[in-house]
Amino acid sequence: MRKRFPVHIVVFLLPALAIYTLFMIYPLLNSLWLSLNNKSAAGDTVFVGLANYVRLFTAPEFAGTFWNALKNNVIFFAVHMVAQNPIGLLLAVLLTRRLIGTAIYRTVIFVPTVLSVVIVGFAWKLILNPAWGVAPSLLGSVGLESLFQPWLGLESTSLITLALISVWQNIGIPMMLFLAALLRIPEEFYEAARVDGASAWRIFWQIQLPLILPTLGIVSVLTFVGNFNAFDLIYATQGALAGPNFASDILGTFFYRTFFGFQLQPGDPFMGAAVAGVMLLVILIGVLAYLIGWQRRIQEVQF
Repeated sequence: MRKRFPVHIVVFLLPALAIYTLFMIYPLLNSLWLSLNNKSAAGDTVFVGLANYVRLFTAPEFAGTFWNALKNNVIFFAVHMVAQNPIGLLLAVLLTRRLIGTAIYRTVIFVPTVLSVVIVGFAWKLILNPAWGVAPSLLGSVGLESLFQPWLGLESTSLITLALISVWQNIGIPMMLFLAALLRIPEEFYEAARVDGASAWRIFWQIQLPLILPTLGIVSVLTFVGNFNAFDLIYATQGALAGPNFASDILGTFFYRTFFGFQLQPGDPFMGAAVAGVMLLVILIGVLAYLIGWQRRIQEVQF
């Protein structure tokens, strides 16, 4: 007897597929096509191939700012990988223990994640303001007022400061993902380890960490994608110019200025689309690298 084609599955998937195509696939393809075109001297749209990308990488008016934004984006991502994810994992491990008020701790840590980025940026600008912010007073109360600097106003510290603010706001996401993975580990594993006299440190390295490696990889990919799409926090605190002197400029703010323009410089949709194309390529390379590495690991385990 021939198996009937699952028409009902197609019917249920069609609305979601139509919405996804309309709001995701079509804009993506249209942006890529836009990046391959430009205006002619007569004002007509003409196909120029990869000329916009070559101009982005080499032209004096774009290249310096682009490479600076890409470098800053890598640093922004590195701070999240070094600070956000390890601290999130540490908090998740601590919250798996039977502590008083564990649910309250989870809520308090996760609350900044749901706050508006505009509110977070504005609040931290007030906190770190050297004239009326509370940070100088707090440091002064413990005798460390000499350590305070206008961190958001210095080229050497503005990017790291913004990255740490982002870590503070978003650390609840990796914490909850790690916590969910840790809570799925069977209790029998812990009991067997304790019978063998394993310490908490040994249990973490030999039981917990190996079993949550897939979650660790997913969190790393989400961090990578999120940071190379970042824009709102930088814009809310430093504006479109991502000052001082483009010290906190990343690909998101560079794209915004290129596409929409800033101050007296008009926007260039074609070059802006080229910047968006590069952002897509960077994210695609990172995600593919993870998928290829994970597939090889699965094959090694099977054989």
